[in-house]
Amino acid sequence: MRWDAETSWLVAGTFVLLVAASACCAALRRRCGDRPNPALDNLVARTRAWWVMAFVFLFNLAVGHWGVTLMFCLVSFMALREFVTLNPTKRGDHRTLFWVFFIITPLQYALVGIRWYGLFQILIPVYAFVLIPIRSVLTGDTDQFLERNAKIQWGLLVCVYFVSHIPMLLVLQIPGYEGENAKLLFFFVAVVQISDVLQYVFGKLMGRRKIAPGVSPNKTLEGFVLGVLAASATGAALWWATPFSPGQAFVMALVITVMGFAGGLVMSAIKRDLGVKDWGHAISGHGGFMDRIDSLCFAAPVFFHLTVFYFGAGTDGLEPGWVRGILAPF
Repeated sequence: MRWDAETSWLVAGTFVLLVAASACCAALRRRCGDRPNPALDNLVARTRAWWVMAFVFLFNLAVGHWGVTLMFCLVSFMALREFVTLNPTKRGDHRTLFWVFFIITPLQYALVGIRWYGLFQILIPVYAFVLIPIRSVLTGDTDQFLERNAKIQWGLLVCVYFVSHIPMLLVLQIPGYEGENAKLLFFFVAVVQISDVLQYVFGKLMGRRKIAPGVSPNKTLEGFVLGVLAASATGAALWWATPFSPGQAFVMALVITVMGFAGGLVMSAIKRDLGVKDWGHAISGHGGFMDRIDSLCFAAPVFFHLTVFYFGAGTDGLEPGWVRGILAPF
């Protein structure tokens, strides 16, 4: 990550928000005194977790491309583990899952690391999706075969393939924006996460009409509209850290916040079907890894491809030289 004045402003802004949130928690705690308040306890736990997550994210961003790639590889691994844990598998699936966890997932992120865009795009939706049922059928277990394999494929798609587009933002070739991609990644993560927080806050303060009460009772129309608009305005205000104009930054932010909301709703539907409130308990106040990245999952590939299509210089250079050397004779 290139450390310049714009980067300093982004980092400083992050910590100002965290300090403000901590101050609000402290003020509310003094106001409540010793009275039990589960909602406040949850808010305090969430704020503490945000401090840790912010430090981890910024540290890996400072390390560079490989640091971010390894971080999101671990996040994908843990999210996929939560997904598979809550979707019961049979003994015959274990060898298939070995390939999914220890070969396909690391390989997908290795492709991000070496910037092999062509294979990155098709490894999971083509080759892995073909391999999974083939490996499963070799066990000879046909009971609920389609359902079992569909669950594994869906988990791999959402938890690994979608999420892997986030570190891939660091290698995009954008004219006039060379060496600045860490800010683009920061913009994406910040806008989507701010949207989540603001939708929750506005929903609690002003929410009246439920959007999908049978899926996620806490999601309201007022919270959605106000949260998305406020986060999109924040995105527009951060245009100087992106290759976008203010208007373009607003539109891009609007798209990813809507997609983030849709992702959260879809994953809530799956949790509702499974009869659980959270995907896990790894992150205090937030639930599991999947609870924290559900909105990022659906927003990441959309943001990546919109950026490539409208602002990128193409992907021809995103392929390691040794691959071109091997393929040259053919």
